[in-house]
Amino acid sequence: MSKPCIICVAITGSVPTKKNNPAVPISVEEQVESTHEAFEAGAAIVHAHVRNEDQTPSSDPEKFARLKEGLEKYCPGMIIQFSTGGRSGAGHERGGMLPLQPDMASLSVGSNNFPTRVYENPPDLVDWLSSEMRLHRVKPEIEAFDLSHIHQAAAMNRDGRIPGRLYVQFVMGVKNAMPVDRDVFDYYINTVERLVPDADWCAAGIGRFQLDVNEWCVAAGGHTRTGLEDNVRLDKDSLAPSNAALVKRVVDLCDKHERPVASWQQARTMLDLPQRAA
Repeated sequence: MSKPCIICVAITGSVPTKKNNPAVPISVEEQVESTHEAFEAGAAIVHAHVRNEDQTPSSDPEKFARLKEGLEKYCPGMIIQFSTGGRSGAGHERGGMLPLQPDMASLSVGSNNFPTRVYENPPDLVDWLSSEMRLHRVKPEIEAFDLSHIHQAAAMNRDGRIPGRLYVQFVMGVKNAMPVDRDVFDYYINTVERLVPDADWCAAGIGRFQLDVNEWCVAAGGHTRTGLEDNVRLDKDSLAPSNAALVKRVVDLCDKHERPVASWQQARTMLDLPQRAA
């Protein structure tokens, strides 16, 4: 299989702290350093959140600006994807960093259950976030926590609210949301190919399922996400020493399944993003 595999590294997220794993990068400086190591290991996309000094999640555009500046300096060409997720803020605060014009941003197009609450993505907020992404020329990554989210993204693509070729990520393994299930995974792929045949897809497995979903993606010809946001362990007995170590696991899977790892240049071409000077 010759199609290069795009590896996304989700470096921090909103939930894991240094108590869970000391390697979780919290400060902007730590995030830049961790991303640089993951970039050199083979990641072409960085999915980024920002934190306060007390490790709580933040949507502060100033923090995102400093992070973007550092990533562009030390990871030249890497695709920068900011999170607009609901754990870091509420309402329009969730899209306050979009005027910074990252290459991409996550977009959840529907609501679902999370471990202890409802992850609310009301239609008016989804429409506002997608309009901000159009305005600032930010490519959405659709985060599909449920089958209905794929159908909604396809509808928004048809009516122009999400223009261009879709990039859809299946998020599997969040407690109370879609479990890690191979039949569901295969049906997600079939649904994307049926509704939006020109779309690209990837998937993320949460916690102990990360490596399983990574391998399903690599073997099926898709792209995949890894990183300390989703999983802080190498196995049940050992913590992951870095984001780069989790990226290296995916690179090894690509070797196993004879998939080349996408360079940042290849990833930008596949995702219809402008090339950046290295």
